[in-house]
Amino acid sequence: MSKSTVKKIQAIRGMNDLLPSDSPRWQFFEAKVRQLMLRYGFNEIRTPIVEQTALFARSIGEVTDIVEKEMYTFDDRNSESLTLRPEGTASCVRAAMEHGLLYNQTQRLWYQGPMFRYERPQKGRYRQFHQIGVETFGFDGPDIDAEVILLSARLWQELGLMEHVTLELNSLGSSEARAAYRDTLVAYFEQHHDLLDEDSKRRLTSNPLRILDSKNPAMAEMLDAAPQLMDHLDAESREHFEQLTTMLEAAGIAYVINPRLVRGLDYYCRTVFEWTTTALGSQGTVCAGGRYDGLVEQLGGKPTPAVGFAMGIERLILLLETLELIPDDALGGCDVYLLPMDDNATTAAITLAEQLRGELPELRLQLHCGGGSFKSRIKKADKSTASMAILIGEDEIAAQSATVKFLRDGREQQSVPQAALGRTLGELLTANA
Repeated sequence: MSKSTVKKIQAIRGMNDLLPSDSPRWQFFEAKVRQLMLRYGFNEIRTPIVEQTALFARSIGEVTDIVEKEMYTFDDRNSESLTLRPEGTASCVRAAMEHGLLYNQTQRLWYQGPMFRYERPQKGRYRQFHQIGVETFGFDGPDIDAEVILLSARLWQELGLMEHVTLELNSLGSSEARAAYRDTLVAYFEQHHDLLDEDSKRRLTSNPLRILDSKNPAMAEMLDAAPQLMDHLDAESREHFEQLTTMLEAAGIAYVINPRLVRGLDYYCRTVFEWTTTALGSQGTVCAGGRYDGLVEQLGGKPTPAVGFAMGIERLILLLETLELIPDDALGGCDVYLLPMDDNATTAAITLAEQLRGELPELRLQLHCGGGSFKSRIKKADKSTASMAILIGEDEIAAQSATVKFLRDGREQQSVPQAALGRTLGELLTANA
């Protein structure tokens, strides 16, 4: 078969490569999150990307769009039904139960990694997407609800996003209060059955609260007039919500109460929240979560209060790029480009590069490899992000020195003894910072 007839294999639609030019942006964001989790006392957990299908069917709900339409499910060689995880909470709960992390103890956990849903790919939403999530277990008061919301708010503040996002809150109440409200809501929708779209008519018998989340403009007026869950809360849930809002106000966190905020997964109760933005065009959610006190018991464990959230990395990176909030020094590259002036200086250059890396652990040094003429080597140094080039040739080897060439300004190059080069580079880079 000739090369011209071999079909090139491309990535699956909606599952994207992260190229070297993109990675520094992700590393910048992930480093911010990792540092923040440590400061708030959260421990990282890593779970497999493949789980038994029953885990998601039982936790998310069999009549949700995720389970009905979006999961990547397949039978393995033992005819066991497996699924690529569509979200992280169920896997985190399964792991915590399986390894005894919930037995007479509280947990503050976080995770990051890829999730998978078969959706129509669009900007900021893909079939393989990445999430960072927080899950806490064993705390039943509103203080932990406030804590996870404040953690997310701290992240927005440190990224420069706070003025571009809005916190929306609601309470779903207890399961008993929600069941009574469900009957009231179904009765209301049945009175306006002719205004419901096909998707809402299907949900009327399976998951009527999700109708409230419809973005169909033809239904907006009817939905705005629908009975509100907040008016049907049980006393305990109402007090829980009032205490939460008092804590947020004391911390200076602004919020709006959104009575149509119900979240798309069956396991939520009481507090639900979303951080939304209009900076990407139409309103979009960048972080969402809430309380799910019944999920551990639903999956076979003992009743355990729980609250958490998840944020989509792709959408947040897009938001940071759109608002130009990623600093230039977070975009990768190198500080110094070290080049042997000819092949005879290669060994000396390699030795010097390792010496400098040992002396300056934070130094981003790129060693020229691959030979070429002196002119081509200098061109590669110019194309790098380095502010300086270090040149090693026959004269430098004899004198045990190195020539420092400044690539981004008009300063004259200077000769520096190799023994003092690490100290000199540190001073020069500090001065340029």
